Amino acid sequence: MRDIDLEVPDIDLKAEIKKCKTMEDVVGKDGLMQKLLGGVIQQLLEAEMEEHLGRPKYERGDDEGGKNYRNGYSQKSMKSSFGDFELDVPRDRKAEFEPKVVKKYETVCNELDKKIIALYARGMSDRDIQAEMQELYGIDVSPSMISKITDKVMESAAAWQNRPLDSVYPIVYMDAVHFKVRDDHKIVSKAAYICMALDMEGHKDILGIWVGEQEGAKFWLSVCNDLKNRGVQDILIACMDGLKGLPDAIRSVFPNVSIQSCIIHQIRNSIKYVASKDMREFMQDLKAVYQATNEDVAASELDSLDKKWGKKYEIVINSWRNNWENLSTYFAYPPEIRRIIYTTNALEGFNRQLRKFTKTRTVFPTDDSLRKSLFLATEVVMKKWTSPVQNWSMTLAQLSIMFEERIDA
Repeated sequence: MRDIDLEVPDIDLKAEIKKCKTMEDVVGKDGLMQKLLGGVIQQLLEAEMEEHLGRPKYERGDDEGGKNYRNGYSQKSMKSSFGDFELDVPRDRKAEFEPKVVKKYETVCNELDKKIIALYARGMSDRDIQAEMQELYGIDVSPSMISKITDKVMESAAAWQNRPLDSVYPIVYMDAVHFKVRDDHKIVSKAAYICMALDMEGHKDILGIWVGEQEGAKFWLSVCNDLKNRGVQDILIACMDGLKGLPDAIRSVFPNVSIQSCIIHQIRNSIKYVASKDMREFMQDLKAVYQATNEDVAASELDSLDKKWGKKYEIVINSWRNNWENLSTYFAYPPEIRRIIYTTNALEGFNRQLRKFTKTRTVFPTDDSLRKSLFLATEVVMKKWTSPVQNWSMTLAQLSIMFEERIDA
């Protein structure tokens, strides 16, 4: 567009500024910003029409017979966070003019969209947002309009969920968070399957969030296939809780992956069966197992634990023995890698953030409303992930030696 000098709308700006005694007088309902915003957008529309016709407002061409020209105005009511205002949208005789600053069927300013979407990301319901807009800005925005505005997020969410991924991820974490969703007039529990990764630069990334039925190995298999379809060729180490069937599901897609079950989850599951009077002594003996210097020492300590406590807490000892293959993986790695993979706390921290954003939504009306909320919350959380994990260069050096053939130098 050619350069257009936009002037302040036809108001006495100095006089209006003098009237402003509070911030409400500036940005509130019927405030100065409301008057200025409407005027500036009006001028932008006029400038767009001039550009479209190729001449100023009152200039006529040499050959009017074949040229397009103005044909009055149509009125449009606009909503913004500074209040409602009226626009006179210029028309042309051939009806070819398509304004860009305010699109044909648009009735809400983009900056209001952003505010509403930000409130939605914080877990507020449509009606809560409606009340907030009315209280703060004196704007009456219907729940249906709020829903339409937040629905715009779905396109971005779908693009993010289907984006291409790296070919190799050194470490991934897998877990699920459960939410209540209304489904066919019933309230059911839905699982949000989450995959977090550390990439080759050591940055955390959420590879995707999949909403499905109750957590199960079959759905995890579809998650792993989706990762592969989006470009993931290899995962070095996968960390997860003790869900039965998940290790087999990921190995069927990424056969060379090393599985590490979360030690913290295993400890929590163990102490549920230990009497309070034995807790301190039992935990001291159990610590000798999971803090051992290597797997041989850990296995020996587990035997000692069994001799001392096996008769009293057989269910606990059997749980460690039955899951030992995936619990003991981290003993093969140096301390720099061990501290990253022995627990899924990194992903659990992210899950807590999601809960913070969604805690006011006890029940989501649809799967899509849950997906919108999770995507928006994820965007907010990931903005803080600007640095690699601690001591990543040393960790990567160790991984490059241990997985020499699978990591490009």
